[in-house]
Amino acid sequence: MVHITRICLRKYGNFVDNLRLYVRGGSGGMGLPRLGGQGGKGGDVWVVATKNMTLKRIKDKFPQKRFVADAGANSGVRALKGERGADKEILAPVGITVTTDESRTLGDLNVEGDRVMVAKGGSGGSLYSAFQPSKGEAKHIRLDLKLIADMGLVGFPNAGKSSLLTALSNATPQIASYAFTTLKPEIGKLIYDDYKQISVADLPGLIEGAHMNKGMGHKFLKHVERTKQLLFVVDVCGFQLASKTPFRSAFEAVQLLTKELELYKEELLSKPALLVVNKMDLPDAEDKLAELKEQLQNPEEFSDLLPEDMIPQNYLTFRHVVPVSAITGFGISHLKSCVRQSLDEDAALEVKATHREKLQALRKQSQGRA
Repeated sequence: MVHITRICLRKYGNFVDNLRLYVRGGSGGMGLPRLGGQGGKGGDVWVVATKNMTLKRIKDKFPQKRFVADAGANSGVRALKGERGADKEILAPVGITVTTDESRTLGDLNVEGDRVMVAKGGSGGSLYSAFQPSKGEAKHIRLDLKLIADMGLVGFPNAGKSSLLTALSNATPQIASYAFTTLKPEIGKLIYDDYKQISVADLPGLIEGAHMNKGMGHKFLKHVERTKQLLFVVDVCGFQLASKTPFRSAFEAVQLLTKELELYKEELLSKPALLVVNKMDLPDAEDKLAELKEQLQNPEEFSDLLPEDMIPQNYLTFRHVVPVSAITGFGISHLKSCVRQSLDEDAALEVKATHREKLQALRKQSQGRA
């Protein structure tokens, strides 16, 4: 039996998940025409992934949000080649995507030490530019934090995600019997007996049409992108968002969630996924669970239950289907074991892949020398 100490919750209230910054490379230094001297190149601006850094810390420390590299030195009699201007480094958290205002991706910071150049310094004045220097590149960039947890809870409003997070960890999200209770993500952490930590994020409830930015749409889906795995949560008895919206069974909820992810970004469906069937304390839950399992084994046979435009191109295969009751605690211990097992399996595969890459690189080096 897996014992877990319940610990911390990271509140999202003051959490900053994206930041817009002004960056400018340093101007080049003046050339010296009479002696043919070349001015120094202006410094570049880099974003560098660093441990223990947050976007909020950047925002608080640099309220102007302006980062300018140093200018190159002018050419002079004592130093014909002007000194290069110092680079400017913006220390940012790991798990960042750097984009321009036009949404063009400049790079990803996935591990500590990753660097992305965001503004190039200007060239120093030289013979080719009539000894006139050029200015550094200037632009606005955006830092988007998307890696927030190992597991992301994916579900429609009121599927019981907040109650589940409370049962899994010591997180205390707002819980009520109405739809939109999670307005900002809550992050609970699980610590196992061997001190392994797993973070689980309860993200704001998804609604049909989220890929078109309805509700919290893109903000939710952006966070899903960089959780390592997905934990789908459905109400075993189905749900109805409002009196004017159709009732959805648990099977329909699974497929509609799948379709929303697919329409936003198909690659999301390549993430490992587990399915939590919640509210097993409700009447007829066992019968509903048996029905859901049968439907998941042959989803094509039951596709007529869905609106035609909401049938996924590919049906998800879940690593584990775990019935639980977040209220009574039924199945929670087993779910914790499944979460750990699934993440450990992927970690082992990653280690093997890294070893394989290193071996191949060593073989190429030895072949090159031979």
